Amino acid sequence: MKMGIVGLPTTGKTTLFNLLTGQNLETAGFATGKVEAHTGIAKIPDERIDFLASHYKPKKTTYATVELVDVPGLAKGASAGKGVGNQFLEAVRKADALIHLVRVFDNSQATHPEGSIDPLRDVETISMELLFSDLGVIENRIGRIEAGKKITKEHLTEKEVLVKCKDALENGQLIHEVNLDEEEQELLKNFGFLSEKPMMLVVNMDESQLAEGAYPQKEELETYCGEHRLPLMALSAQTEQEINQLEEEERAMFMEELNIQQPGIHQVARTSYDLLGLISFLTAGEDEVRAWPIRRDTIARKAAGKIHTDIEKGFIRAEVTAFADYREHPSMVKLKELGKVRLEGKEYVVQDGDIMNFRFNL
Repeated sequence: MKMGIVGLPTTGKTTLFNLLTGQNLETAGFATGKVEAHTGIAKIPDERIDFLASHYKPKKTTYATVELVDVPGLAKGASAGKGVGNQFLEAVRKADALIHLVRVFDNSQATHPEGSIDPLRDVETISMELLFSDLGVIENRIGRIEAGKKITKEHLTEKEVLVKCKDALENGQLIHEVNLDEEEQELLKNFGFLSEKPMMLVVNMDESQLAEGAYPQKEELETYCGEHRLPLMALSAQTEQEINQLEEEERAMFMEELNIQQPGIHQVARTSYDLLGLISFLTAGEDEVRAWPIRRDTIARKAAGKIHTDIEKGFIRAEVTAFADYREHPSMVKLKELGKVRLEGKEYVVQDGDIMNFRFNL
């Protein structure tokens, strides 16, 4: 599952990418015109794993991860192939969900490509490029259906859904905002529409804006995200980069001064995980404490296959404990006495935070 970071040039995308992946790619205070997309692995912070590790003291602790893509900066006209538009659209097409980073900080050494700070304008610039790209694909497909010599019932059904999406796009809605049933969603899968991808909006502030908790057009962005059903969060990528370079004691003091409860990148990582439709089941022991990423609504037998295909093939039962119960009574012996450890069959739908132990026979 891939998460793509999109935005205009000089928004801080590569800095955010470095923070999330632990890489150290070079950043620039100007539009570089780069065409390659960088990829890396982002760890998903999980307090449940921290808690289990503090009790089991395992030899190894493994967090869930997702693949992250730093998409080339977008300019107006990308949907028409202008600038690095083709590379931008291709990189977005390969992502399963998107982090849209929008700049609200002013910096004379890193000039904004539009010459001014206007986050709502920038958000709409990206949205419109995704919208126009999808609109072009839809219009071409509808045209081919109508020009066909034989129009089947399937063609008519497909056209009906495409027209529904076309009407929404022409009214400024992205496809992920359109209410589609399961059959309609399935029909659109092969198109890979850009505006159908789940998206979150991340505001990139400077240190003073972070301390004040205020930035330009904050209320307008909150209204926009509410109307378009987009998660909204704010951080200062530059400040978090500086915090990361401090010793642990200095880091805690600096965060306290800025009233930062937890790094913004942690919230971004966890929200990314959720947008991708992923949850974690947990395994715990002296050898390893680990979070296993699976799609929502995965059944126990399939979840077992994440660990090893042999466990899936020979699945008998799963011992399941809710993490909330373990936090309250951090002892499997005690939890069994209390009846908090359940035996579930292969069709059990795994819940986020389930601590699982699989019984299997080869």
